[in-house]
Amino acid sequence: MTKNFILGAFIGLTLVSFAQKGEAEGPENLNWYLKDPKANGVYGTGATKAYEMLTAAGKKSTTVIVAVIDSGVETDHPDLKDVIWINEDEIPNNGIDDDNNGYIDDVNGWSFLGGPTEDINQEALELARMYRTESAYFKGKKVEDIPSAELARYATYEKIKIAFEKEMAEKESSVLNIRMLSDYMQRVEKQAGIAFSKETNEAFTPETEIDKRIQNRMKSILEMSPAAQLTTESEGALKSIQGAIDASKLDADSIRKSIVGDDPTDLSNKIYGCNRYEGPDAFHGTHVAGIIAASRNNGLGIDGVADDVRIMVLRAVPDGDERDKDVANAIIYAVDNGAKVINMSFGKYWTPNKDYVDAAIEYARSKDVLLVHAAGNDAKNKDVEDSYPTRKLNNKTVAPNWIEVGASSSSKSGKSIIAEFSNFGSTTVDFFAPGVDIYSTIPDYNYGNASGTSMACPATVGVAALIRSYFPELSAPEVREVLMATTANYKKTVIAPNGQKVKMKDICITGGFVNAANAVAYLLDQK
Repeated sequence: MTKNFILGAFIGLTLVSFAQKGEAEGPENLNWYLKDPKANGVYGTGATKAYEMLTAAGKKSTTVIVAVIDSGVETDHPDLKDVIWINEDEIPNNGIDDDNNGYIDDVNGWSFLGGPTEDINQEALELARMYRTESAYFKGKKVEDIPSAELARYATYEKIKIAFEKEMAEKESSVLNIRMLSDYMQRVEKQAGIAFSKETNEAFTPETEIDKRIQNRMKSILEMSPAAQLTTESEGALKSIQGAIDASKLDADSIRKSIVGDDPTDLSNKIYGCNRYEGPDAFHGTHVAGIIAASRNNGLGIDGVADDVRIMVLRAVPDGDERDKDVANAIIYAVDNGAKVINMSFGKYWTPNKDYVDAAIEYARSKDVLLVHAAGNDAKNKDVEDSYPTRKLNNKTVAPNWIEVGASSSSKSGKSIIAEFSNFGSTTVDFFAPGVDIYSTIPDYNYGNASGTSMACPATVGVAALIRSYFPELSAPEVREVLMATTANYKKTVIAPNGQKVKMKDICITGGFVNAANAVAYLLDQK
């Protein structure tokens, strides 16, 4: 769950489900998320320093399985192929469920978004799905026609209707703003006779008040990001937002049935999907997997945070909102097949089947599995507005095996060290982790930048997997407690995503940033 925040600063984007792609800033910054604030002056994960201490102490690792619930992963990427989980009890491509777990040929994981021949890519927002269902149910009914037993449901429908209409209006407005932005850039290029840039923007002679405002806003945006990145963002944003608008008009349940073959409303059916792990667009999942576990010290591209893990690929996140059914079943699959840490770089603000997901979270807790979740990218205070899935369960308990992560940058300044897009919360977000300009693996055997809490989440997962690998005696709640107790604290004030100058304790529980070096030092000292 990421947002292209540079463009968002201009058009006021709400939740967008793709990662911001950009150019690397230079070799010295490619692996900034592995660095340490004490050793390097940047609030990375401290992974490099942690490994130095582990080597000096003679600590040995045990392999940890990490499940990545995402859009899909390019499993044969040169920097990932050696760290992909293999189900040793399954014979590849023989069309037989050799291990009798219900999933045929699930050698590297499973996709809950595919059928015999097709895969789901674009999905509707959950709000759109709920609106369609409830609108059909209450169609033609007046309040006075509704039985008293259904009045509560009708009241919820009214809230859904208002929220849906507002969401669609905002997205239509964003589409218009993006097109206006693109038109402006084209006119600047035409006047200059060369490609749009910081210089051509400044030299442009605006003819209207709107152009003047765009030009002035562009000046500050182009200080943060190159023009080429802005062009890429606008194209990606337009495609994503328009896709969400179009998807909201479709009968998503019927399309799901025709492609996957299951009834998406039937929560009792757990056996569906296919073994096409990559899916139609594996950018997001491949980038996430690389941050966690790209092969270290192999001379290729990047080093992942964790050095002895296997990535289990679980495809359950489309372009749009994931379904509760798929999320819950992916968690259950991960737990049943040996995962000890689960990466969840996704989320939404509406959920029709929270109890079903809650049960999966409880199941993970009972099997000592750690869940790490991205806080989201709408600059919202999660103390006020939570997203789903969440560690706050309907039975009024809080999952102790859950970590909620916000995104930070490589900046040394409190003005920009917290990502301006990141959700936050003094009682709901545990800490922050590297999530801006993260260079990692992407499809077609390549590498690229992305930003979002979707990147902060795997950075944290990598640290958690490192700890579980070298200190296997620790339970999932104990790993969380250690990471909470050993964050790298930032004593100066920071600018929160809502624009306020605050202390770190005002935007997260610990008041700090995840730090593997601190965690390892603490644990070694306990011995």
